[in-house]
Amino acid sequence: MLTKLSADGQVGTRHRAKLAYVYIRQSSPGQLLHHQESTMLQYRLVERALTLGWPRERVMIIDEDLGKSGATSHLRSGFQRLIAEVGLGHAGLVLSFDASRLARNNSDWHQLLHLCSMFGVLLADSERLYDPGLYHDRLLLGLSGIMSEAELHQIRVRQHQAERQKAARGELRMPLPAGLAAVPGGGIMLNPDAEVQARLNLVFERFAVFGSAKAVVRYLRQSNLTLPVRPLQGPSPHETLWRDANDARVRSILKNPAYAGAYVYGRRCAAPERRGPQSRNPTRAVPREEWEVCIRDAHPGYISWEEHMEISDRLADNVGNFRAGHRGAPRRGRGLLQGIAVCGTCGRRMALNYSGDRGDYPVYRCRSETALCAKQYCQEVRAPAVEAEIERLFLAALAPDQLELTLAALDEINAEVRSLDRQWALKRERAAYEVERARRQYDAVEPENRLVARSLEALWEDKLREAEKIEQDHDRWKAGQIETLDDDDRSRITDMGIDLPGLWENLGNADRKAMLRLVVDQVVLDQRRVTGMVWIRVIWQTGATTERWIRRRTASYTEAAQIPLIEQRVRELNSAGMMDAQIATTLNAEGLANCRGEAFTNQTIHLLRQRWKIKTVKINGATDNPSRWPDGSYSIQGAASELGITPQTIFKWLKKGRLQGRQLTKGQPWQIDLTNDQIAQFRVTTPRISPSRRKVS
Repeated sequence: MLTKLSADGQVGTRHRAKLAYVYIRQSSPGQLLHHQESTMLQYRLVERALTLGWPRERVMIIDEDLGKSGATSHLRSGFQRLIAEVGLGHAGLVLSFDASRLARNNSDWHQLLHLCSMFGVLLADSERLYDPGLYHDRLLLGLSGIMSEAELHQIRVRQHQAERQKAARGELRMPLPAGLAAVPGGGIMLNPDAEVQARLNLVFERFAVFGSAKAVVRYLRQSNLTLPVRPLQGPSPHETLWRDANDARVRSILKNPAYAGAYVYGRRCAAPERRGPQSRNPTRAVPREEWEVCIRDAHPGYISWEEHMEISDRLADNVGNFRAGHRGAPRRGRGLLQGIAVCGTCGRRMALNYSGDRGDYPVYRCRSETALCAKQYCQEVRAPAVEAEIERLFLAALAPDQLELTLAALDEINAEVRSLDRQWALKRERAAYEVERARRQYDAVEPENRLVARSLEALWEDKLREAEKIEQDHDRWKAGQIETLDDDDRSRITDMGIDLPGLWENLGNADRKAMLRLVVDQVVLDQRRVTGMVWIRVIWQTGATTERWIRRRTASYTEAAQIPLIEQRVRELNSAGMMDAQIATTLNAEGLANCRGEAFTNQTIHLLRQRWKIKTVKINGATDNPSRWPDGSYSIQGAASELGITPQTIFKWLKKGRLQGRQLTKGQPWQIDLTNDQIAQFRVTTPRISPSRRKVS
């Protein structure tokens, strides 16, 4: 007998005028298989609805949520349908075995209670009937929801503790990647498929050479090689599938500690901040130091634990987080020191920026003061002069080892060709096996059973076409590869050696950076120590250091290098009676340069004399210019006197091109060429003035 708790002690007619909904849920597919009695008890709630006065045709069963957790309503279409029916006023009674079947979450539970109280819907469990509109019933229902949520929490705690204890012993079964397989008697071994092992070994080998996951992806795609993948959904044991290489698949192989023979638990944890409508189970990676369980050498692996740590550190370093001290992977930009340039003032890594009209002029910039809200950069160093010096030091350092580099390059070529040839051999062998397997399946079917024979025949033809395509791809790959070098070829190439400067010029920017990082660890730059100079400290991978000073290019002479010495020498040479061109030649011979790092010209010396207020040297020390110079040319005064015009007119004619003249340098006297015919012509066509009106400039 149900206890009567409604206001009048009876289920009202207004309740029976609406539908009764029986909500049925089991938390997981395993409960559906092993706890079938619980499911049957929930279905028997239909009989309870009949005893309360509802006809069978007005009792609706909602069982879409079988096998789904009640922790949230996000993926429970049945619960959402129930909420909609209550909100539309279609429901008079909602039956469920207990509160935990309806919701394990207080927010969902109280949403249902609120709607039921608004629309006068009764709730019933396996024991009692409740009216959410009554205070005491609502209080009991609220406590039931709290206990249901607390029960779920306790279940999770117990499960997690048991799971962690089992994982600490290395006995908790974890999903295995494609390169590993479970031993029937217990334990883990390498995948017995030789092609799977060879492909995974190739991934690790190529990463050791390239140092970049994206470079490994490009290599596999260019070689038309796929990767083994084991899907985590579907029937178990999962079959190994072959998929095209991409960045996510290569990184999952490189980052997985299982390939290093380690048993790890706790690589990822829940990330509620990433929860969204598209993320069913948001998680985030846990740092290696915070893994709950890490048992090394728990089973065979493809690499050692030390190699796995180096790979993980290299992948993190490739991200290029300068604040974390990461260098970033070598990219295709022009900046040679990308990721390895370090500020000599604050010790932080310098970022690479590009300036110029086309955005192709590299500049190394330290942003430490900007990060500290100083609104200015710590320092920035222009790249061309610095990179030219680094290239010179790099090539000079490798010059004694050219023979060893040649032999290493030859060995690498031979090893790569052999490795790829084995990959293709395994791929062709698998294709031949698939063809033979399809043929045997076709031969095993009875000829009269055409329903099956047609399908097997089509499968056989598909396998034949795939095998033919693989053979064609292999032939194309073979035609584009370098043949393996024999001993005679090695001897001839060794005698010729390797042209490092020529090789360096033909390499791409990313290859140059990768090659430089093999030898150079860091390059420290500082242009604040000495005005107009950049201090360079090269830290080699061996730990040795090399220091250099180079002159930097500046926009003005206020920041130029050796400017006091340049001013002193200009004054000394000017006092010695040298012309601007002679001073420029002398300064260039002494190894000095202008603010842009270029050779001095007479024009540059003239501008510097104006800046420093140094007077122009007169020819032969004369204070007044003679009418004619020793080479027969005329001065301004001499030309004006000869033609009977003013010196100002001479200047105008020089500007307009009517007269031809020259200066040894700007500020020096003019030397005007006049022939007798020109003088006679000008005297005829030009009105002459009296000597008293002539002004000498």
